[in-house]
Amino acid sequence: MLLDLSGVVYDGETPIPGAVAAIARLRAEGLPIRFVSNTTRSPHHAIIAQLAGFGIVVGRDELFTPARAAIEWLAREGCAPHLLVHPDLVPEFAGNRFGDRKAVVVGDAAEAFTYAAMNAAFRQLIDGAEFLALAVNRTFKDADGGLSLDAGAFVAALEFAAGKQATVLGKPARDFFHAALAGLDCLPAQAVMVGDDAESDVAGALRAGIGAGLLVRTGKYRAGDESRFAPHPSAVVDDLAAAVEWILAHRR
Repeated sequence: MLLDLSGVVYDGETPIPGAVAAIARLRAEGLPIRFVSNTTRSPHHAIIAQLAGFGIVVGRDELFTPARAAIEWLAREGCAPHLLVHPDLVPEFAGNRFGDRKAVVVGDAAEAFTYAAMNAAFRQLIDGAEFLALAVNRTFKDADGGLSLDAGAFVAALEFAAGKQATVLGKPARDFFHAALAGLDCLPAQAVMVGDDAESDVAGALRAGIGAGLLVRTGKYRAGDESRFAPHPSAVVDDLAAAVEWILAHRR
């Protein structure tokens, strides 16, 4: 089972009603869970601590984020990062041994998306740096309850200017979903993805060969999302608690 976090398990600093109990029910049923989040503002340990504050205990290897995928990619390819990310995420890359080649790494930098920062990344790209996008989400649900611009638009701007396609490391990249399932006794076709983003979470998972994709009507969901992107969700449910009911009913 693959679970998105923001908009599915919590909104901001508040658990979505029924979500904590739904996760506990999945654990009690013996179903393995992997939390797959496209958040690029918080380091790994901070997300785990936030979940613990909600009463959800998550092991380090149960949480998959694009930053984690980026660190593994940089180490494997021998590239040093030129970071265009949120300041809170910068320490996540510290203390890792990288090579001498350059790779521009773009996440949701928020107010750090200045012209100067974008132009510095652009110059690295035209000088031959590799290009990594932690995620390409269009929007996210912000603290004020409204939708805000996510990293996807900034990635697209750099792609357009530099004439270079980014390698996407988070959802909806196929490898991200498959890496989350690695080590589990579960084939992709047997897994279920639950998310509030019809494009990156649900359609992305289905294109990656995940057996079912459930769209919840919480978080960033807006009426009509279920038919906005293909493949369409396997089911649309009210929230995570309803998703768990669906999963258990279709368990065989």
